[in-house]
Amino acid sequence: MSLSTFNRRWAAVILQALHHNGVRHVCIAPGSRSTPLTLAATQTSGFVFHTHFDERGLGHLALGLAKASGTPVAVIVTSGTAVANIYPAVIEAGLTGEKLVVLTADRPPELINCGANQAIVQPGIYGAHPAATLNLPRPTESIPARWLASAIDSEMGVLRHGALHINCPFAEPLYGEMDDTGLTWQQALGNWWQGEKPWQVYTASGGITQQPDWHSWRQKKGVVIAGRMTAQEGERVANWASTLGWPLISDVQSHTGQPLPHADLWLANPGALQVLEQARIVVQFGASLTSKRLLQWQASGHQDNWWLVDPLPGRLDPGHHRGRRIQATVEAWLDLHPAHKQVGWAEALRAYVQQAAVAVEKEIPASGEAGLAKSLPRLLPEKGQLFIGNSLSVRLVDALAQLPCGYPVYGNRGASGIDGLVATLAGVSRATCRPTLAVLGDLSALYDLNSLALLRASPAPVALVVVNNNGGQIFSLLPTPAEVRSEFYAMPQNVDFRHAAALFGLPYIAPQSLEELAGCLKQCWSGPAVATVIELKVPEAEGAAMLQKLVARASQQ
Repeated sequence: MSLSTFNRRWAAVILQALHHNGVRHVCIAPGSRSTPLTLAATQTSGFVFHTHFDERGLGHLALGLAKASGTPVAVIVTSGTAVANIYPAVIEAGLTGEKLVVLTADRPPELINCGANQAIVQPGIYGAHPAATLNLPRPTESIPARWLASAIDSEMGVLRHGALHINCPFAEPLYGEMDDTGLTWQQALGNWWQGEKPWQVYTASGGITQQPDWHSWRQKKGVVIAGRMTAQEGERVANWASTLGWPLISDVQSHTGQPLPHADLWLANPGALQVLEQARIVVQFGASLTSKRLLQWQASGHQDNWWLVDPLPGRLDPGHHRGRRIQATVEAWLDLHPAHKQVGWAEALRAYVQQAAVAVEKEIPASGEAGLAKSLPRLLPEKGQLFIGNSLSVRLVDALAQLPCGYPVYGNRGASGIDGLVATLAGVSRATCRPTLAVLGDLSALYDLNSLALLRASPAPVALVVVNNNGGQIFSLLPTPAEVRSEFYAMPQNVDFRHAAALFGLPYIAPQSLEELAGCLKQCWSGPAVATVIELKVPEAEGAAMLQKLVARASQQ
């Protein structure tokens, strides 16, 4: 009996079962213990392969692929700390709903807790963050292949959101020529190998129903909040709110076109808050709100009827409102809850929105970090997409820009970390093949510098704009002690990304103004499918200071 052959036959069932359950992208890191999975994947037709030497980046590459494609994506890693490096992507997927299938090769049980090399306790390593875990036994012919196929089907059939962790122990030898070992075991699955359906098909139960009192509520004064949604959902919510005549307060990830832009500014105005207090009901679609002022209003808890519609499980409401938590897709809920044409009741808000828009136009110069955020809509590629980093970048765009309705916007706003942003960008680009503008801070880019290697294979033009304000200037928005802010919070690195681009063979541009940046981007969009690193050096605290100034002014008007 050839153990290496049977390891591969066992792994082949796993990979084929994943393919039957919709996996098309497979991300593979180098490793020896994962050899059965890697070789089985390469022998399974219908997969697109992605590789990376850095497991942390690989996990976020998979996250970006899943985010933009809407399909489950598999990740194959070897044993030991390689497994731990996938953890941040598993956490993010759990919070934002992307389906990741993490296949972690493992040592067999007799090599655990005995001092064996590269052997750690892997079952349960991701804690409560995966949606499901499957700890497979050591490959053996005493377990029928139909059990293995149905075990995968069982977990994939009920996976709606988040990661599935499948731990796969393999004993040595891992290498060798294939022979007839386990062939009869494998062939017991018959024509399943040539088909497209899972061995066992799982049907989701339940469904949503119409709120019985919706007819009454839709005739009252309401407010709509739009959080993270798809582009199609954002357009529908915008039309729905407009028909109802309810004010729509939109997040940068909402794709609604932000009909009441600059909410992070005008929500600081007491007069605007008084108008909103007239609302009898708030309907929120999607979670992960960015605006600090919107989050403060949400946390105020004045509304006794707060409905939150989101397909993800969990409460998703940091304000802990009295109301209804409805787990459903936005489109399914809208289908059952049509809008009733009404005259808008909160027209008084328009004056506060206009004041904020005038302040943005007059006060923000055509330069710097705030100027970039304000100008972002005119810099977007036609039929393209936007990827926004975390920390200060996304807050400035949310407060100062008005993005087009339905224009795709991506980001990692679940845990809102700065790890893996370049890799996630690469995954989004590969999944969509659309020209992509990305805006990241310098520390975010540094944190994921290895993943610049993933941008060397871009299917469409990518412009990675690194806004270099020399450190984590998000802390300038917080009451951090001024005397230690630079050393212990912002941590300026005084780096030049020219060298990082050269290290990975990527084109590099350093525009000296926003107008020059606009010209550079036009060249990117009309040029070949390459990724360009564009470093925009800006005054260190200017962006944060400008946002603070505009919020303070709005609060006094």
